[in-house]
Amino acid sequence: MVSDARDFGINMPPKLKPLALPPMILASGSPRRQELLRSLGLKFQVIPAQVEEVEPEFLTPRETCLLNACRKAMTLARRHPAALVIGADTIVCLGLRIFGKPASLDEARKTLAELAGKTHDVITGVCLVCQRRQRMVQFSVRTRVRFRSLKAHQIERYLKLVNPLDKAGGYAIQEHGNMLVEKISGSYSNVVGLPLERLTREIARFKI
Repeated sequence: MVSDARDFGINMPPKLKPLALPPMILASGSPRRQELLRSLGLKFQVIPAQVEEVEPEFLTPRETCLLNACRKAMTLARRHPAALVIGADTIVCLGLRIFGKPASLDEARKTLAELAGKTHDVITGVCLVCQRRQRMVQFSVRTRVRFRSLKAHQIERYLKLVNPLDKAGGYAIQEHGNMLVEKISGSYSNVVGLPLERLTREIARFKI
């Protein structure tokens, strides 16, 4: 069964009222982010930013995702100065340790086993840029996610249902997430890839 916000007692934000906005570009090829942005009733173009994500050792997880979000947004803003460009980066971390996309199923198993029975953070950094208006907004949102205690066979069952290799932390809350997640504190959509509650407020400030 596919999970959604209602499984965790959370309501998603409503659609934005029609606004006069600059043309919008989502600097991400993530189907999850595209779906979230469409849920707001917005029209936008998808142009994935061809930027390699970095993870400097001297930065905190929050600083790391903000850096990557801004690098993505600025790359496209230079080429599309009239557009409102949205860049985002989502990370999963336990303390200061960042869990990226696993390179193999074995790495995914180890990651899920390490997160089992613990509370970790999902942080999304977002950068909004409209170069022609000389305006940039950046922010991050943190959601606390508590995993159930998981046995090896439960992890194996999840990995048979979901491809973990394109997902930070090796899981997606919207794909059978209730098999892993006991509780979340904060924005559900943030765990999926975009903190819609905060994003709607920031986008509205770019109205013409």
